[in-house]
Amino acid sequence: MRDIFTEIFENQPLDPTESARRSLRPKLRKRFYQRAHVGDGEGFPLLLDGKPVKTPARRALAAPARTLAEMIADEWNAQQDVIDPAGMPLTRLANAVIDAVADAPGPVADEVAKYLGADLVCYRSAAPEGLVARQASAWDPVLAWARDKFGARFVLEQGVMHVGQPGETIAAVRAGIPAEPWKLGAVSSVTTLTGSGLLALALAHGALEPDAVWAAAHVDEDWQMEFWGRDELLLERRAFRFAEFKAADAVLRHGP
Repeated sequence: MRDIFTEIFENQPLDPTESARRSLRPKLRKRFYQRAHVGDGEGFPLLLDGKPVKTPARRALAAPARTLAEMIADEWNAQQDVIDPAGMPLTRLANAVIDAVADAPGPVADEVAKYLGADLVCYRSAAPEGLVARQASAWDPVLAWARDKFGARFVLEQGVMHVGQPGETIAAVRAGIPAEPWKLGAVSSVTTLTGSGLLALALAHGALEPDAVWAAAHVDEDWQMEFWGRDELLLERRAFRFAEFKAADAVLRHGP
């Protein structure tokens, strides 16, 4: 069983555009079970035909809340003739949390804190006026929330030159990074997907709705496409990342 799950979840590119770039066609395993469901016992384990599922590291694939476990089971039941991990973002996030985050939460929180030091919402365009206004509309409320919630004041910069943030600012906001492994894993995922630790934390603390977070993360991309037309490859990649984002948001909403 371990070899099956290692092959399914570790040994292939998940992003379809990355697969195409490498000129690879993912080798997908045939579906070998009739039904996925949630069992009883420690946590809420995933069962396939009554048998417990293990992560690639041979740990029980179990969620800390029944709703999350049922959502994971839904991903498995939605598979058709083959098991496609690209369509199972919550399962992959669960594997990462159980096999990695739970053992080393400190380094994961450190990575989120690094994003705070060069956060997307702190880098503004000087022109055109419309883009400047749109960035301010989407990002200023996030900075205001960080100021009110943590007493943290971030320095803004026009352009892409790095601007250092005060140590006390980073320390204050870092205190808001969740320690619980599932929530920490979700925050880490949202941080890398959006390029913003502040957006991830605003989502985790309920300061912004998911749609507002996702829109704020793509202000620049959307502005460019309004002028230059749709970028289908970019939108394909964004759709894949949005599924990852929704999985992380599900953990934040339904987790412990």
